[in-house]
Amino acid sequence: MRDRMKGFRELTSVREAMEKIRKTVTHRIGETEEVSLDSALGRVCGEPVKASRDSPEYDRSAVDGYAVVAEDTFGASVTNPAELKVLGRLEAGSAGSESFEVRRGEAVEIMTGAPIPRGANAVVPAESAKRVGDRVEVYQQVHPYQNVSRRGEDYRVGDIVLEKGVILKPWHLGALASLGLDKIKVLRKPKIAVLSTGAELVDPGEEISEGQVYNSTKPMLKSMLRELGAEPLDLGTAGDQVEEISEKISEGIREADAVIVTGGTSVGTRDLVPEAVSRIGEIVVHGLRIRPGKPAGFGVVNGKPVFMLSGFPVASLVGFRVLVVPALEHMMECRFDENPKVRGVLTRRITSPPGIRTFARVRIFTDEQGKIFVEPLRVTGSGILSTLTRGNGLLIIPEEVEGYDEGEIVEVELLSPIQSQKG
Repeated sequence: MRDRMKGFRELTSVREAMEKIRKTVTHRIGETEEVSLDSALGRVCGEPVKASRDSPEYDRSAVDGYAVVAEDTFGASVTNPAELKVLGRLEAGSAGSESFEVRRGEAVEIMTGAPIPRGANAVVPAESAKRVGDRVEVYQQVHPYQNVSRRGEDYRVGDIVLEKGVILKPWHLGALASLGLDKIKVLRKPKIAVLSTGAELVDPGEEISEGQVYNSTKPMLKSMLRELGAEPLDLGTAGDQVEEISEKISEGIREADAVIVTGGTSVGTRDLVPEAVSRIGEIVVHGLRIRPGKPAGFGVVNGKPVFMLSGFPVASLVGFRVLVVPALEHMMECRFDENPKVRGVLTRRITSPPGIRTFARVRIFTDEQGKIFVEPLRVTGSGILSTLTRGNGLLIIPEEVEGYDEGEIVEVELLSPIQSQKG
């Protein structure tokens, strides 16, 4: 191992780190389970889903009105209405479409969603017609299949409805339901073990003494994992001993798909995590060109990733985004949603070291005219959680940019809604 207190031998860019994840992490989460649609929201589709039937399964009316032979309406207008004989009425859900056969000069009153009767090929909207006894006056011409939802216009038998790897949204579940499906195969939830290191850490709710701090990083990371649909496994807190850390990581590798270790990953005398990982696996990256979170990195044990993140919550959050999220996407062959982005006016100058990707915490707000402003809060202070609770976004400054001047238009990532005013 390197000598301690000598700094990092080299720093890896975010792009290079992602490439190394793809090359070195061989573990995949391929097992599937079948769940009900009610339980499928946010899960990852485990296999391609094909339509086993047409949707809709028959031609149906898209409006309330009258099913007609379109040619009977050609030339119809308010001053020259077409007059048709009404044979009867069809409601949505009716199975009686076969009881009608529409011929020239005839019509059937029809409700939205009802099947088009035989012989009819269009629907005149109710507002373009007037019922007079057993007849209807039509004031607008319609062309063939106007106001008709054709059989299979949504999906045809054999169409791919969902691809494998899709994160299931409400509209995906609606599409499945429209085809009569009530279950779907999804990838099992990835299990990610989380280990804290540091004798100074105390779990929330316990008594605290001088020199100790509450562990705020682990609850945050576990919540972030749940947001991604993963199942966190708490490995507790390891002391400042290499053997204990290695044993805990080995336990996590046996039981989970990946391990996250927080704290002890920098270059100080008590930063033992890289050595602990190297004893049971291989260090792939140690030290990133990011701020905050430079000490972050990852190793591989039996093809599974072991992420080494800062013990400070904000730096840990950045490391999680840079390393854990792309690794999970790689292992699950999916893409998680990105936070929405907006553009606003920077309220003051902000700088970034050359070659470093900076994640600056910002407050995004609008003035009384609705103009969007971006107020930098802090780029340092990786343990200052208030910059996240008071702020609502991140300004990510690329490696090739050394900052932005006051008044520049910048793109920022929203972590929570835009505030209505600065105050």
